[in-house]
Amino acid sequence: MLERITPAASLRGALRLPGDKSISHRYAMLAAIAEGVTRIRNYAPGADCRSTLECLGALGAPVEQQGHEVVIAGRGLAGLKEPAGTLDAGNSGSTLRMLSGILAAQPFSTQIAGDESLSRRPMDRIMRPLAAMGASIQAREGRYPPLEIHGGALQPIDYALPVASAQVKTCVLFAGLHAGGVTTVREPVRTRDHTELALREFGAGLEVRERVISVRGPARLTARELTVPGDLSTAAFFLVAALLVPDSELVLEQVGLNPTRAALLDFLAGMGAGISIPRVAQQAGELAGDIVVRHSRVRGGVVEGALTAALIDEIPVLAVLGAASEQGLTVRDAAELRIKETDRIATLADNLRRMGVALEVRPDGFEVPGGQSFHAAELDSFGDHRIAMAAAVAALAADGESTVAGAEAAAVSYPDFFRALAQLRA
Repeated sequence: MLERITPAASLRGALRLPGDKSISHRYAMLAAIAEGVTRIRNYAPGADCRSTLECLGALGAPVEQQGHEVVIAGRGLAGLKEPAGTLDAGNSGSTLRMLSGILAAQPFSTQIAGDESLSRRPMDRIMRPLAAMGASIQAREGRYPPLEIHGGALQPIDYALPVASAQVKTCVLFAGLHAGGVTTVREPVRTRDHTELALREFGAGLEVRERVISVRGPARLTARELTVPGDLSTAAFFLVAALLVPDSELVLEQVGLNPTRAALLDFLAGMGAGISIPRVAQQAGELAGDIVVRHSRVRGGVVEGALTAALIDEIPVLAVLGAASEQGLTVRDAAELRIKETDRIATLADNLRRMGVALEVRPDGFEVPGGQSFHAAELDSFGDHRIAMAAAVAALAADGESTVAGAEAAAVSYPDFFRALAQLRA
């Protein structure tokens, strides 16, 4: 699908964003192995989270979906059944990585695969700890999907993550729910803690000491009624759009404000962004509130170290903002971007250069000088939802009509993204 985007005079209005993808995945997976019926409101509508539901259904956990509400009848820790065929994770690395922790403990073998993009993404980071717990896993070339997981009784482990990853942490903790004893994960830097909050909500025995997380198994999880806050990573595109386009003011309603994710708002505020949060509430351990953002001149900044891990999903659109900022944006320690849905450093640089934006690319990041303008161009999603949406935001500030080829990729996280963007144009 080719999307045509003309420059915007301003962006104004209020928007309720879809449910947070990260939280939706976790709630659904835990609901499937809990006892009782879990109801999840504002479940993320994108293709990735739909892949999780389809995999859970194939494993014998009844799933009903009406609009943005999902009802899952839990099968208990040992109640899943062998699927009739290969589980399809689609484009969702979250589905494959996190669900593998549950599959590794099942008394049957499972094959889980994905689309062409997912098949190029390495999975050895989850294979190593699961093998240490007693699972047998085969993969193409020893590290790529499809994975064939031969599950069974697992042993608890004490595992230090070699690279900070909330998905690998989640995979090991989900496996630890089934192991007899205490499974511990040690993080090099703090990552998003949606898993810890969800485990507590479902009743797991959990202990958290700074960057050391332990879960006791075998656990007994209890069904819950839950509401997923709006996705802050999706909000990032609208925040940057409002900051870029003159005379803009947006209200993003009921967005997740989890402190392990709110680094985005702190970083933007540090750049001088006009952002306020008039009210905050808590539900199921997760904070949510309305975010008001106004057009602002921003200074620029540096993303490195622990901040890179905290902002890894937002970096593509922050690069767009960096080009228009006063001092530019430098990103370091972001080699992880090379193995996302695309090589996001390369695909981001390709689109920005098409728009006449200069930047210097490095193996683990890039530097975008500030004070630059965006020229109309033919842009490409490269099949990556975050690259598609970042391109659209840049196009709003261009000097003429731009196009985004493969715009349908945005549906992975927000099927109505382009429609919402159009409705906010004054």
